[in-house]
Amino acid sequence: MFRFIAGKVFQTLFVLFLVSVASFTLLKLAPGDPIEIALGNEYSEEAHQDMLAELGLDRPVVEQYVTWLADFVRGDWGTSYTARADIFTYAFVEALPVTLTLAVFALGLAILIGVPLGVLSAVKKDTLWDAGSAAFALTGTAFPSFFLGIVLIWVFGVKFAMFPVMGFVAPWEDFWGGLYHMVLPAFTLSTYFMAMIVRLTRANLVEALESPYIAAARARGEPGWRVVWVHGVRNILMPLVTIIGLQLGVLLQGAVLTETVFSLPGAGQMITNAVLNREYGIVQAGIMMTATLFVLVNLAVDLAYPILDPRLRPSR
Repeated sequence: MFRFIAGKVFQTLFVLFLVSVASFTLLKLAPGDPIEIALGNEYSEEAHQDMLAELGLDRPVVEQYVTWLADFVRGDWGTSYTARADIFTYAFVEALPVTLTLAVFALGLAILIGVPLGVLSAVKKDTLWDAGSAAFALTGTAFPSFFLGIVLIWVFGVKFAMFPVMGFVAPWEDFWGGLYHMVLPAFTLSTYFMAMIVRLTRANLVEALESPYIAAARARGEPGWRVVWVHGVRNILMPLVTIIGLQLGVLLQGAVLTETVFSLPGAGQMITNAVLNREYGIVQAGIMMTATLFVLVNLAVDLAYPILDPRLRPSR
């Protein structure tokens, strides 16, 4: 088991190394001169060269990468030359918790609604409930999240004034206030994910309910709820966990548009502003944070497989 875990951890570190190389290299090839933005419209050649040397951009690319990676691992992510703020504090302490809060609320909402709806669709197969669930899943996957966010703002924020349409309240400071502010953004972000869970749960549970062990459980006289939720749902946990891990990238990608629509000061909006301002240090920090989060979740999914299915546990 130790070798299995060590191998997965090594793969995770190797993927993060490749992401760091790719992001650093591609940003170096991006058009525009960040020093010109930092110095403004009027500057001397001497000032340009001095700042080039100060940022270490006059050194070979490999040396720049090694220096940047060593500083990044230590938590020294540099300073924003437009905001004159520490990038680690701005990205990791201020922006990332907002994005994680949005992602956690959206994921929780998708699971709490998607799984029961998928179970209901499977149990009520070929009925009106099943047709309604299928229509919801199809609409959820086809509806653009940014347009849905605008519609929700107009209906529930402007028309009925039920929920706030912008701003962020930290739930660790005011849980109910944070939850209240997260209703519309979380629902907007979770809709596609929710539809995927409904379809996956329905398809796998329909197959599971036709299995011999389900027939045996029913023959023993076990209650219907136990047959479905214990014997049936337990055996579809692996595909559910897999889709949660694989779709996290989609969730983070959608967070960029959602944060922009609802004016949330998260990592998505931070990266967008950094790209427009040629803040390559902030862009690299954002890429590495989201990549690390993505591969860590997938690592957790891989490590969960032997727990969910004992047949996958490595032999000693």
